[in-house]
Amino acid sequence: MTVQDVAADVDAFAQTWREWHSGHEDRLADPHGFLAVTSLHWLHEEPQRFPDAPGAWSTGPDGVRVVLAEGEELIVDGAAVHGEYSFGVIGERASLFPVSGDAVIEVAKRGGHDIVRPRHPENPLRLAYNGTPAYEPDSRWAVTGRYVAFDHPRPTTVGAAVEGLQHVYDAPGRVEFDLAGHSLSLTVFEGHAPGSLLALFTDATSGVSTYAANRSLQIDPPAADGTVWLDFNRAVNLPCAYTDLATCPLPPAENRLQVAVETGEKIPHERR
Repeated sequence: MTVQDVAADVDAFAQTWREWHSGHEDRLADPHGFLAVTSLHWLHEEPQRFPDAPGAWSTGPDGVRVVLAEGEELIVDGAAVHGEYSFGVIGERASLFPVSGDAVIEVAKRGGHDIVRPRHPENPLRLAYNGTPAYEPDSRWAVTGRYVAFDHPRPTTVGAAVEGLQHVYDAPGRVEFDLAGHSLSLTVFEGHAPGSLLALFTDATSGVSTYAANRSLQIDPPAADGTVWLDFNRAVNLPCAYTDLATCPLPPAENRLQVAVETGEKIPHERR
């Protein structure tokens, strides 16, 4: 391979990363994305009203309920709702997004608690967002690994960005790989896409150049022989890196890597 070929490969790798990261940032800054969250409310049996959402909200054995006053309205699944409405029991880590004017009112369950988390496009955090700093992409940080499935998914309890809150995930296995001269492994959870995996981790850069609490890495579904591709250039911040209104999970203890993973997203401007 010529010097020109190597340079072309480097340029192509960097361009592919920039296109991917641009799409990632667009999703973060969406009018109803996480930067639009204006508050985090924990629901109780006693109805509560909030300044950034219509209705009086409560929860109980039958799930989340809202009572809308005269003149108040929510749009749920395209239909206007007035008066009393029950969202039912919401599953752990599930979210519903009824609409109120130009806002959406996230109704969710996190760590066993029902919450309401309004998202308003005019939130100053979203309007002021100017991108997340990141290391320059480098193919040295993209490596092949091996997925090792556990005999049975392991319930794994991890902490959260909110003090006192815990999350429980079923870990289907771990990924083993070599990186920067070290043999490493990460416990993984189910990813967003079917068959994909998610790794939460910290490393020696955490709290120095990258966000202290966590970063995440999406991993495509393993091949038939367990081979996986880990591109740490695509290690990204979770919402808690930008706002205290997030309930993000922390990595399991075994995912605290001692090596410095000097790639991926850095500490956001909002935290500096």
